[in-house]
Amino acid sequence: MSIQIGDMLPIGQFQIMGENGPEFINITDFFSGKKVVLFAVPGAFTPTCSVSHLPGFVAHADAFKEKGIDEIVCLSVNDVFVMDAWGNASNADNIVMAADGLAELTKSMGLELDISAAKMGIRSRRYAMLVDNGIISQLWLDEPGEFNVSSAEYVLSQL
Repeated sequence: MSIQIGDMLPIGQFQIMGENGPEFINITDFFSGKKVVLFAVPGAFTPTCSVSHLPGFVAHADAFKEKGIDEIVCLSVNDVFVMDAWGNASNADNIVMAADGLAELTKSMGLELDISAAKMGIRSRRYAMLVDNGIISQLWLDEPGEFNVSSAEYVLSQL
């Protein structure tokens, strides 16, 4: 069963590229006392993710800040080096590029997507959520193969 509105984010971690290399970020600490929009994509550098999903959040980062959002996090089941390179290639300076390399966080939320048939293994479903002090207050979950309610434009319209 997947995580739902009103649930607290699970205990866990993700990785980011820090100034001195990869860093593990504790979920509880990171989300404490903040309003965060977390969006997840099936894969870095993949067509919809690179052409539409991430660029929307990059383009509208200031609008999210104006609505009281402290951080925007892009999560993907990729390694931290890929996420860092994708963020750099996408000018995602205002986005936390979070790697969930083994899909541990994704699985703990019940939001994994098995696309082994396409030789891509376990990935994340496409979604966005509003997390307020570690609690999910909104969840926009796209159906597999779709890109609608998790877009930056849709999420902004719901805030």
